Amino acid sequence: MRCLFYPDKRRVLRECKPSFRLAYIFLYNLFQFCGHTWVLANTIARFLTFGHDALADTFYSVGFVMSLCQLLSILELFHIADGIEKARLLPRFVQVMEKNIMLIMIIMLEEIQSKPVVCAQFFLWNIMDIIRYPHELLCVMDRPSITMLWIRYTLWIPLYILSVANEGVTIYQALPYVERRAPKSSPLNSTVSTHINLPFVLMVYLPFLTLGASVTVWLLLKERHHHLEKWKKKMKRI
Repeated sequence: MRCLFYPDKRRVLRECKPSFRLAYIFLYNLFQFCGHTWVLANTIARFLTFGHDALADTFYSVGFVMSLCQLLSILELFHIADGIEKARLLPRFVQVMEKNIMLIMIIMLEEIQSKPVVCAQFFLWNIMDIIRYPHELLCVMDRPSITMLWIRYTLWIPLYILSVANEGVTIYQALPYVERRAPKSSPLNSTVSTHINLPFVLMVYLPFLTLGASVTVWLLLKERHHHLEKWKKKMKRI
């Protein structure tokens, strides 16, 4: 609040602006952490209460909050582009887009919403985000932790690989339902097709998903090496 004592208004704005940006990114990470914690806690509590039967209506119980958190994650691309968050844009772009594409497919296909693979997908997503956002909060508060740093850049990578593999299984299980919904071509429009062949699009998307995940893992490994080496140098100086 010391910026209120400066007489020059332009200087006041310059001094206060970083505080507003800091408060915004702190509240964003806190909201995401609370949202994903609620989804994970709700999912686990329902499974412990109802057993295997709880898997069928997991999406109906936590789908809205999960969708809201994933939709807001698009803001992270603007955070990185604007310099509020220091991270690589490409791997974050791949992660955000693949999650939102998968979520849109799940929302559109009610037949797969009750599949156990969807519950597994939500579980992996929330575990990953519960690992990531506390680390981001500590960085915002300028109180980094080597334990959270190691978990963020070590445990997170195999969880991401499992998540991508589960996404591939989800798409594979969704293909029969997509084929049923795809409009049938008639002799009148056999020359020029007026619809998009969604099953074919999903089949083509799978190699791109694998390629994008491979590049993301490679970049995450480089980022892990960079941050751990930076921490070691910092400890040596101390």
